[in-house]
Amino acid sequence: MTLSTTGRRRLVLLAAVVACLVTARLGVWQLDRAESKLSLQAAIQTAADAPPLSQAELARDEDGLARQLHRQITLKGEWLDSATVYLDNRQMRGRPGFFVVTPLRLASGDAVLVQRGWLPRDAQDRSRVPSFTTQVGEVNVLARIEAAPSRLASLGQEAPGPIQQNIDVDEQSRALGLSLRPLSVQQLVAPGDQPDGLLRDWPQVSVDVHKHYGYAAQWFVFCAMIAGLYVWFQLLRPRRVRTS
Repeated sequence: MTLSTTGRRRLVLLAAVVACLVTARLGVWQLDRAESKLSLQAAIQTAADAPPLSQAELARDEDGLARQLHRQITLKGEWLDSATVYLDNRQMRGRPGFFVVTPLRLASGDAVLVQRGWLPRDAQDRSRVPSFTTQVGEVNVLARIEAAPSRLASLGQEAPGPIQQNIDVDEQSRALGLSLRPLSVQQLVAPGDQPDGLLRDWPQVSVDVHKHYGYAAQWFVFCAMIAGLYVWFQLLRPRRVRTS
């Protein structure tokens, strides 16, 4: 069945309207995503700027962790230095190295995993970890509450030893025979801290909204192009042909 001229025009109009609506909606969706990320960034900054929590307030479960993410806290406890794990393939300031993770035993008897800082990798011997200082006895630690360190892809079962690709709170708790809180904290530099050889230039949590603005602009340009092409080829150009 052959469409009439009027039918073809209606079909082209329908296609143009649908395409404009879809591309415009995609542009609005990208703007909504940017707004959501800005709200998230504001919430993270608000949590970071809030007064530090006391040790007694430290979360004991996942629900409590969700409410305390990115908050600062002051902890007092004793380093379990023999249980230190060095997370491999971690970068700081663009250099490869290790995140040093040590359990801190609290007065309550349980412990929390502390991301104490970063050490550079030895270019000659990957199994060699640079030395650093661990204070003996009770210590005060200023930290920021975070989820456990991100997991990196690993091939097969990891070999036993202090150098690991990833660390799991539950597995570490069972291996140590120690109750660990379901979280991790990143140690911060506090006034009066003595140098210990660890770098603590932790990356700040940030959200990239510029790409969403760019995607939104592209979709709106597509919408405008579709509308402009329809007006030119279906309305203006035929009229110019008839009058020439």
